[in-house]
Amino acid sequence: MTSASRPAAASGIRATARRAPLLWTLAGVLALGASVAVAVTVGPADIGVADVWSVIVAHLGGGPAAADVTPIRDGIVWDLRLPRTLLAAVCGAGLAVCGAVLQSLLRNPLADPFVLGVSSGASTGAVLVVVLGVGGGALSVPGGAFLGAVGSFALVMLLSHSLGGTPDRVVLAGVAAMQLFSSLTSFVVMTAADAETTRGVLFWLLGSLGGAGWTDVWTGTAVLALVLAVCLGHGRTLDAFAFGQDAAAALGVHVARTRLVLLCATALLTAALVASAGAIGFVGLVLPHAVRALTGPGHARLLPLCALAGAVFLVWVDTLARTVLAPKEVPVGVVTSLIGVPAFVLVLHRTRRAR
Repeated sequence: MTSASRPAAASGIRATARRAPLLWTLAGVLALGASVAVAVTVGPADIGVADVWSVIVAHLGGGPAAADVTPIRDGIVWDLRLPRTLLAAVCGAGLAVCGAVLQSLLRNPLADPFVLGVSSGASTGAVLVVVLGVGGGALSVPGGAFLGAVGSFALVMLLSHSLGGTPDRVVLAGVAAMQLFSSLTSFVVMTAADAETTRGVLFWLLGSLGGAGWTDVWTGTAVLALVLAVCLGHGRTLDAFAFGQDAAAALGVHVARTRLVLLCATALLTAALVASAGAIGFVGLVLPHAVRALTGPGHARLLPLCALAGAVFLVWVDTLARTVLAPKEVPVGVVTSLIGVPAFVLVLHRTRRAR
């Protein structure tokens, strides 16, 4: 290669690198749209993509639905399958984003809302409101979940700090908090709830999108958009955390304030998702690693693609959960755990080899 051609080749490589995130984002958006459209058609009722589109257009004021779309089919699409599928996308996106942010903040590849006990704390807060009526009606289920998530993470930070504050201690403290709040939740449900409430709450705690409604979709979408905007605004700061707290501080980052803002943001999003769908594990652990392998560590690219990958992943996991044993339904958290545990072991082995 001549000296004149080298700059041109280097320029071409840089242009391709700049286009790659855009291409991945476009592919993710198309995959998400196709996944939602197809997932809504999966089920015992014979509904096609054209029927789904006709129902959506009709409800958005674009004219009447097609003649072959009966009121029953319309209700199945608009009231049951579509909000459930969209909530699955929102939950998958939010959990993946939370996992990516926590892994960067703590510099630990095993950090995610579930492993660090945030999801368990949110579950305990929500159950205290539902079963015991904590708050006397003034505290909503999402509010209780948020307080539980914040309390759990505060406990994790306190325990890890007392143990030395190293990343592995944070994870160990998170596992302890997860077990503690899971036990508290089970104790409250078993001692204070009636049989019917117990069955419903336990199924929900394993992760269930069966009761999804449009209110859950809009609430989750709004919180996801807010938190994603906050995290993207701190994208360069998260990149700096990759070099450690001291290096980030040397680069002008206000470490304590940034960590507080981002931890509260992830706790808020986790609480909103847990209040709608229960505790769904391993999404925030596995997806960021897969996306990071494709796009690199830069958070301006990583976070949007994590959101898209998590959304597509959970849409199909939920579709599998509600159809594999039809008419019975498997909690979606059970399916993510069955998929996530082998991936968790793989991450452990990769982390060990890296050391």
